[in-house]
Amino acid sequence: MLPVKQFINFIEQNILFTPDSKILAAVSGGMDSVLMGHLLKQAGYTFGIAHCNFQLRDDEALRDQSFCNDLANQFRVPFHTVNFDTRNYAAENKISIQMAARELRYQWFGAVSQQSDYQVIALAHHQNDTIETILLNLTRGTGIAGLHGILPQNGNLVRPLMFLNRDEITAIIAKNKLEYVEDSSNASAKYARNKIRLEVIPQLKELNPALEKTFENNLKHFRDLEILLENQIAALSGTIIKHGQDGNYLLLDEVRQLNPMRLLLFKLLQPYGFNETAVDDLISALDKHSGRVFESAGYSLILDRDRLLLEKRKNGGHEAVLIAEKTHEVHYGHYKMTVLHDDSPLIIKDNPRAVSVDAELLKFPLTLRVWQEGDHFYPLGMKGRKKLSDFFINQKISLNQKEEVPVLVNGNGEVMWVGGYRPDERYKVSNNTKKVTIFELYKLK
Repeated sequence: MLPVKQFINFIEQNILFTPDSKILAAVSGGMDSVLMGHLLKQAGYTFGIAHCNFQLRDDEALRDQSFCNDLANQFRVPFHTVNFDTRNYAAENKISIQMAARELRYQWFGAVSQQSDYQVIALAHHQNDTIETILLNLTRGTGIAGLHGILPQNGNLVRPLMFLNRDEITAIIAKNKLEYVEDSSNASAKYARNKIRLEVIPQLKELNPALEKTFENNLKHFRDLEILLENQIAALSGTIIKHGQDGNYLLLDEVRQLNPMRLLLFKLLQPYGFNETAVDDLISALDKHSGRVFESAGYSLILDRDRLLLEKRKNGGHEAVLIAEKTHEVHYGHYKMTVLHDDSPLIIKDNPRAVSVDAELLKFPLTLRVWQEGDHFYPLGMKGRKKLSDFFINQKISLNQKEEVPVLVNGNGEVMWVGGYRPDERYKVSNNTKKVTIFELYKLK
């Protein structure tokens, strides 16, 4: 017996779709999406199956595609499929294979939905996927939004299996003898999510066998807190950010009354590109001399006598560029930057537009962007930490010039190189370095 009643109840309780909705079910051929297909069929919903072949696993990918076609024939529902040149797309767009597959998948789902009048796209995520997402977010750093995990609904994307965990799905598949295909890459701990699923969660379940139930309860609290915070921010934003003839501003007396100040001020300024470090610097300067300027990529905050002036920057800098692990070349503003991986511990000397770093310290994706208020690094050859704003002053770099300086940032948020000027001490090539990655800037005009 399949849990059809629980399936329908979950859909109705979360208002995912209605009995007369037309559903596009994303089916990979794995046990999760196969079970979703069987439940949709037995519950009597109108749906079609969509399957993507990313052409990354050769014969195995063709096997999966054929299996999903047979499954659609078994259900007597429409079958939609597509073959993607994922590697080429990733190279052309200078993104990782995983990001390329994600973009291609969702773009195609949207196109098929529009062409064939599907109201919602059903994805087979379950409770363990949410746990993995939260643990990944916590590992990389996150706010409240990163703690709610994967939601049952996000726009026209719905996840009707979120009432089940992985062990329950495995048991249902075995009990009902449902056929499915296995993606061999799921058994590899090479990817971060797989590592969490295969190595971290089993350890946590030894401490708490009811881990999924505990996370389910926690998620309800996190979602309630997020809604509460969003409502508070929406109300605050409408009152504390004033709109005058000379632009937007915040009264300092009202800023000082925020409680908790750091969280609320950060959430108010986050839409304008200000990070937590910039907010910390701003708070420490509230009771000091006016005239201090704090900048994000697109906006300036000017500390006036009784207010904070919020202005759009005329030189807002260039759009940030993400650098995936297999990227070899990116363009940023008036520069081209090449990325070369080398097995020898090569040190770049006498070329300020090139730097070699210890490859093992890199956390992809990297970011190439304009400097931001609060940025700091440990300049090679100097002692201690230094703010980029102070470094620019010491280097006699003008305001207009510093808007053009490419700043290379590691995936953990640390500045690795102020392009053309100074690398970071923490990422230098040492006697223990086995492999290096070399970044080189070329002026285009």
